[in-house]
Amino acid sequence: MAVGKEIRGKIKSVENTKKITKAMEMVAASKMRKAQDRMRAARPYSDKIRNIAANMASANPEYKHAFLGGGSDAQAKAIGFIVVTTDKGLCGGLNTNVLRLMTSRSRELENEGNQIQAVAIGNKGFGFLNRVGVKVLAHATQIGDTPHLDKLIGPVKVMLDEFQAGKLDAVYICYTKFINTMKQEPMIEQLLPLPADKVKGDKGNHSWDYIYEPDAQTVIDELLQRYVEALVYQAVAENLASEQSARMVAMKSASDNAGSVIGELKLIYNKTRQAAITKELSEIVAGAAAV
Repeated sequence: MAVGKEIRGKIKSVENTKKITKAMEMVAASKMRKAQDRMRAARPYSDKIRNIAANMASANPEYKHAFLGGGSDAQAKAIGFIVVTTDKGLCGGLNTNVLRLMTSRSRELENEGNQIQAVAIGNKGFGFLNRVGVKVLAHATQIGDTPHLDKLIGPVKVMLDEFQAGKLDAVYICYTKFINTMKQEPMIEQLLPLPADKVKGDKGNHSWDYIYEPDAQTVIDELLQRYVEALVYQAVAENLASEQSARMVAMKSASDNAGSVIGELKLIYNKTRQAAITKELSEIVAGAAAV
């Protein structure tokens, strides 16, 4: 029964794997709820500040910030990407999809004569960018389950300073948007300069103007700093919610597959065992008949 013993060993191994994937599925389901609540709580703020900043871009203040398109050098010929991925794997094709989308977009820009620079948030994106040879200005890894702005905005500020200095034409942010538990969509959005098409919620063709207190420079600088912080935080929160959802689905699929493999191995084991018993009985009967 050497073959039977080997099959029993395989069954035990797959059962142990199933226990691990089941535990990981339950952990991901627990974290997913908190991540979704955090992501949904941040959405109204990020949408509102994006709208206000877009309205300000369409106004004509006495002070024009570089983030609104006032300070970029047209001859820079360089594009920046903020790539948001996960620190850990085992979450299906989540990272693969967003990195494929980023690679496709960066190739289009390179064909137009632009150089690509990046800031990586997450281990998977950082490793990928290094492998493909993209210049990484800064990175943030080991974000954990709860993102903190002080850890995120530091690396991102390196790229913002490059944009303000006129070394970048535009900055894009790449992340995975949470749609529902079963669907997550990779996204690329222009972060800087503020795209004019973001003023979608306004009705009519009226122009915007503001009264600034204490002065335009102080208000606009503070608002645009909050604008960038809100969008980066929202992207990371969306990505974390997508990560936990994708991991839960992937681990459930792995557990189901492990159950199917166990069933097939048990069937093979029973067939092998029955064949061995039948063979022994046949040998006993043949021996008795010979006597």
